[in-house]
Amino acid sequence: MKIDGILMGTDPAGIARGARDLEALGYDGVLTAEITHDPFLPLAIAAEHTETLELGTSIAVAFARNPMTLANVGYDLQTYSKGRFRLGLGSQIKPHIEKRFSMPWSHPAARMREFVLAMRAIWKTWNEKEPLDFRGDFYRHTLMTPMFDPGPNPYGNPAVVLAAVGQLMTEAAGEVADGMI
Repeated sequence: MKIDGILMGTDPAGIARGARDLEALGYDGVLTAEITHDPFLPLAIAAEHTETLELGTSIAVAFARNPMTLANVGYDLQTYSKGRFRLGLGSQIKPHIEKRFSMPWSHPAARMREFVLAMRAIWKTWNEKEPLDFRGDFYRHTLMTPMFDPGPNPYGNPAVVLAAVGQLMTEAAGEVADGMI
């Protein structure tokens, strides 16, 4: 069994100290949540100050972003942490997506399924040098010029885990994710 801790706080010195303390106590991983702050910056700090902790989001709000931006963040944190990052995504609820993030909302399970497939298509383009040609009902990614292609990730793609609330999101997680929260 693996045990993860939660990394809270906003002070960069506190984040580094908290991550080191969790690692010293024997935790296997550390998670951040998208609540009052962005969940990714603390993980970059934790990656810099730890050696063995697995790092992940529990959760980042997928629909506040798009597949390309999260493919980039996932790639960078996977590289910077030397393969210790897992990308935990959730859909959040309609009022937050529309009124807080000013993003479109519809068919959350189908959209999440396609979101993950689009990210995987982007990573495949970077890793295998295939043309980017993802066309779905919600997302379309068809342009990847050399300037924006970081190339293959030496640590592989990060694992993608989904928050599965309800039957349809659980089915989507089972179909396209590496794990479920």
